[in-house]
This record gives sequence, C-alpha cells and structure tokens, in this order.
Amino acid sequence: MIDEKRLIRFDWAAKRILRDKANFDVLEGLITVLLNEPVSIVELLESESNQDDAHDKFNRVDIKAKNSKGELIIVEVQLTHEYYFLERILYSVSKTITEHVQLGNWYDQVRKVYSINIIYFNLGRGKDYLYHGTTVFKGVHTGDTLEIDPVDDDALRLRTPDEIFPEYYLIRVNEFNKIATTPLEEWIDYLKNGLIRDDTTAPGLQEAREKLQYLKMSDKERRAYERHLDDIRYNDSVFTMAHLEGKALGRAQGRVEGRVEGRAEGRAEGRAEGRAEGRAEGRAEGRAEEKNAVAKNLKSSGVDLKIIQLATGLSEEEIGNL
Repeated sequence: MIDEKRLIRFDWAAKRILRDKANFDVLEGLITVLLNEPVSIVELLESESNQDDAHDKFNRVDIKAKNSKGELIIVEVQLTHEYYFLERILYSVSKTITEHVQLGNWYDQVRKVYSINIIYFNLGRGKDYLYHGTTVFKGVHTGDTLEIDPVDDDALRLRTPDEIFPEYYLIRVNEFNKIATTPLEEWIDYLKNGLIRDDTTAPGLQEAREKLQYLKMSDKERRAYERHLDDIRYNDSVFTMAHLEGKALGRAQGRVEGRVEGRAEGRAEGRAEGRAEGRAEGRAEGRAEEKNAVAKNLKSSGVDLKIIQLATGLSEEEIGNL
C-alpha cells in the first residue's frame, strides 16, 4: 500500500521536478533559509558542468538568482558521494565562476557564488549538521580584516573579500538528530527523512509538500524514481564497504608496521643492551685482572695469605691458582 503522504527525495526533485519554473519556489525556500535573506531565482543555468556526464547531471544544479539587494548571485547545489569531497567542491565552484564569465569580459562580471552541498554520507568529524565557510584576509601581525576599494558605478565603496569570494554551506544530513522547531531544522528534517509538517511555515516547504508527492508521479516516473533509490542504496553499501575495508586495511597495515617497527626496535634495543652488557663485562674483567695482578705481586713478595684476601677480595683457592 502506498503511503499517501510519501514525498519524493530532494536530490531527485532538484534535478527533475524543480527545474520547472513553476516549482522554483521550493528551491528558493531552501536558499532563503540558508542565506537568511529572501532570494528569487532568475533561471537555472545550463552550464557545461551540468552536462559533463551522468554523475554531474544528476547531482548538481546551477542557479542564477537575485538576493535581497537585487544583486545577481550564482547558487550551486550539489548532492553527491565523494571521497575527495572538498577538492570536488573547489573544482566545481571554479568551473561555475569561469563558465559564467564570457571570454573578454572584465572581471567585474564575476558573480558571488554560494556553494550548497547536501551530504548524505559521513564526512569528517564534527558535532554540527550545518557548516558555513567564507574567505577573509586577516593581518598576520595586526589581526585586522583587509578591505578593498574598487570603483563601483563611479563611487568608491569599501568591500571585504567575503563579499566577493565564494561561500560554502555543508549540510551533513546524517548528523541531524533532533525535533525540528525552526525553518532551517524543518528543511534538514525533510532532506534527511522526507518529512514535512502539515502546519509548516518554513519558506518553500509548504510548496514542496504540495508538489513533491509520490502519488503525483506517473508510472514511468515512479519506476525511474525507484531505480534511483536502488542506485542510492547500492552506492551507499559500496561506499560503506569501501570505508570499512579501508579501515580494516589500515588496521592490518598498522599491525604489520607495528611488528616491523617492534622487530627493528627490538634489534636496536638488543644492540644497545649488548653494548651496555659488553661494557659492563669489560669493566668487570678489567677489575678482576687488576685484582689478580695485585694478589700475584703480594704473593710473590711473601705477604701473608689472609692479608692478600683482605686486600683483593679473592678466595684462598683463587690466590693459590695464581
């Protein structure tokens, strides 16, 4: 029996259903909540990077939008499993910037890029489910923040690097484990669990609840969607197994390296102990020879045996054998 409230996963919707201009309000809601200011989408960009291969095509959306100041910005949404995830983000943002500046244009055509990365796998260590990164330049000795002064419409306006350089949002979906009480938390709850409250007031979620219902899909769309879910489960298992195998291999290598290091340390300690023992034995032998020489001289001089014993610590038998 099909759950009448079942909703389509966001990663599927973002590349298919939400590309329709009539559904921009859902994406606008997510971006608005993250940037904490109203954002309106102008268009979805058909960039080179969106069509490189199936991996890009179904895991990335480039969006041209306007913020509350009327400034054009580019928002990049990524939903993908990656081992080299940070490198992937950097590469993707760089391509987004260069693809949307026409050859021969001034660099003032470079737009601010917001990279929103929805991560459905374990990434690094951290207690939060949302991380935000910007670029700032701090004085090494003074600690002040650098400001630049470009001419903007014939007027001098101070700007800081974070107004120009990309900003990054990492949404670690698996780390969200709480009751959703804010618009942001409601969005994360949907991204993780596919749940949207009936009384939600979070931007975009009421629209998502109406437009992303599983029952509204055609039979063909449902079959494609179910295959997509199977692919996700398979990729998750492969990713998990690779991670576990990597850990197991690391432990095995650690044991081997430990044994090798242990043997090397043992040999080194053995050599050190041998040298120490050799020196000790040499000193002992030297002292014994010295005692024997003294005892021998005293004996040849006719000194009484008891006196020789007291002087050298040798036994009567040892003195007799000299």
